[in-house]
Amino acid sequence: MGIVFDETRKTFTLHTNDSTYQMQVDPFGFLLHLYYGRKTDGCMDYLLTYADRGFSGNPYDVGSDRTYSMDVLPQEFPCLGNGDYRSPAIAVRNADGSVSCDLRFHGYEIRKGKYAIKGLPAVYAEEAEAETLEIHMEDPVTKVRVDLLYGVLPELDVITRSAKVSNGGTSKVYLEKIQPACLDFVNGEFDFISFYGRHAMERNFQRVPVVHGTMCIGSRRGTSSHQYNPLMILADRETTEDAGSCYAMTLLYSGGFKGEVERDQFNQTRIQLGLYEERFSYPLESGDEFSVPEVVMTYSRMGLSKLSQNLHACIRTHLCRGKYRDEVRPILVNSWEASYFDFDGEAIYQLAKQASELGIEMLVLDDGWFGKRDDDNSGLGDWYANEEKLGESLESLIGRINALGVKFGIWIEPESVNEDSTLFKRHPDWAMRIPGRNPVRARNQLVLDFSRKEVVDSIFEQICKVLDQGNIEYVKWDMNRGLADIYSCGTDEQGKVLHDYVLGLYDFLERLVQRYPNILIEGCSGGGGRFDAGMLYYTPQIWCSDNTDAVDRVRIQYGTSFGYPVSTVGSHVSAVPNHQTGRVTSLATRSITAMSGTFGYELDLGRLTEEEKQDIRRQVADYHRYAPLIQNGLYYRLTNPFEQAVGAWQFISEDQAQVLVYSVMLEVHGNMTVDYVKLKGLKSGCMYREQVSGRLYAADALMEAGIPLPAAFGEYEAHQLYFEMER
Repeated sequence: MGIVFDETRKTFTLHTNDSTYQMQVDPFGFLLHLYYGRKTDGCMDYLLTYADRGFSGNPYDVGSDRTYSMDVLPQEFPCLGNGDYRSPAIAVRNADGSVSCDLRFHGYEIRKGKYAIKGLPAVYAEEAEAETLEIHMEDPVTKVRVDLLYGVLPELDVITRSAKVSNGGTSKVYLEKIQPACLDFVNGEFDFISFYGRHAMERNFQRVPVVHGTMCIGSRRGTSSHQYNPLMILADRETTEDAGSCYAMTLLYSGGFKGEVERDQFNQTRIQLGLYEERFSYPLESGDEFSVPEVVMTYSRMGLSKLSQNLHACIRTHLCRGKYRDEVRPILVNSWEASYFDFDGEAIYQLAKQASELGIEMLVLDDGWFGKRDDDNSGLGDWYANEEKLGESLESLIGRINALGVKFGIWIEPESVNEDSTLFKRHPDWAMRIPGRNPVRARNQLVLDFSRKEVVDSIFEQICKVLDQGNIEYVKWDMNRGLADIYSCGTDEQGKVLHDYVLGLYDFLERLVQRYPNILIEGCSGGGGRFDAGMLYYTPQIWCSDNTDAVDRVRIQYGTSFGYPVSTVGSHVSAVPNHQTGRVTSLATRSITAMSGTFGYELDLGRLTEEEKQDIRRQVADYHRYAPLIQNGLYYRLTNPFEQAVGAWQFISEDQAQVLVYSVMLEVHGNMTVDYVKLKGLKSGCMYREQVSGRLYAADALMEAGIPLPAAFGEYEAHQLYFEMER
């Protein structure tokens, strides 16, 4: 049983295969957090300590007991206004203008299966795979109620957290802050791992000590952003890839978020994750309910690799959905870097024909096919094919490409609009703009107000008319700017607009998924600007970065791997010199980096030499051979490319019989030293044969001493090693 309530000690204990999570209802009805970590038994309330601590106030209920303070005790769901001066998980502004909430225990339910969240993405599971704990908390004065939701998936070592906030009082209140996941540690020396970046260089790995004060990451941009990712890791100072305790939180939400790590005056650590409170003030009338986005939490006592593998398995098998959840994705060629806006239907057909000759399975028509769209200054919002530019109908072009045996995909950007478009001229109020002010433009476009149902419905109808014109099997959903002018003509409550925008986005995507269950949707926001677990519920892969440079991608994909499986990472081979960096790398190096993702091409196939075409045919064959291992195998980071001269990573099948190692040299120097890479996860005592050389290696030697990489001569050489266990 994953969830146990001890009536005598008033403890809730959540067990997974390798972890235990425990909380306790104290005599005053406060819900205290006791423990999260290595699997254990018994009651951990002995960890609580009490003392008279200056300037840490005491609840009225405890009378003259100055040793009891919410400012010191570890809490499960800390409130603003009840005497805890640390960062709260919830803040409520009441009808009288006060900002105060004092939640007390009001009951619980334990049930089989995993809870769902209406209108929001959430981990799913069969009834036998999970249990749900729902703890009811209520403010006795305002009657604001919070139902804390916990999903326990023992086999994955995952615990999910969400909540429902409802107004049981008679007056309107405002939800000013909400963070569904909070962990309090009464002791410990930790490092905080986060993933920062910018457009075209996302999810850089950063590890810093947790010190006194508060460290925050987040996004004010209305999307999860290129700048920070809603994934956080707290690790013991000595934790490595292979040993030590660590904790992860990832938010299933595609809008603004805030993650916090705080070390307080008594050396306690609090980590929490949820919505960004700036510009968030959500009204709740009497009887209204607010569903809180979900956080996935996992713990590992075997280092960061195991932590990542827990998240990978959860996302791949219990968050991603649909036809392509478990299927190997088709190899595609995207028209963007092949031609940008300069194409017609015949040019796209020729690209598809060249793809067919190389074994590439899909052609994706990127930006420029619709409305008046010959550059990025016009046309967004007018979702109909520009037949004059194409020289034929979209239906005709799709049919011709399908006749080659090539699948067809298409690019859309439904959330944005150009002022030079028919849609904007008819409905200028559908774009987000603050009355009386000139709008903030980005990429010369504005954002449509997806918090309004009529806007979502109209764009959805337009997109469906496009998708109904032929056998479209892939959609690239892009979003190329952040939200700045936060104002909706559809409501007087502007503090709800950002969240309702995300709900509108999810409503659109859910309808698209249900209407076209066989279409593969790839998320994108200028590449990795909305690479989050929330989007993966609707789009089982996301364009990892607009930066296709193979060397930069080693680092980008390294950071991404801490929280997201390879099957979700959109990655392509592009032309050289690279269009973002000007760097020149070999076709082999570009393919090895791109193969650790969904794999495809983004270049003009007509410019390839015959030798390069032969190389691509071999790459296509390699991908078909290794894709099941790459997509479903356990992933290990073998080096840190931010600190070492080589980037190396490994896939191994769950039965440990197949091992695939990739490496890319990031630096070359005179009289170069030898780089040894230690393999991981092999079956001790067994022998493994490398399939190209035919040489036999002992598993323990490969894991202990490693294997030397071939001496590099020339920049950015890449290598592939494939081993099979000898039976």
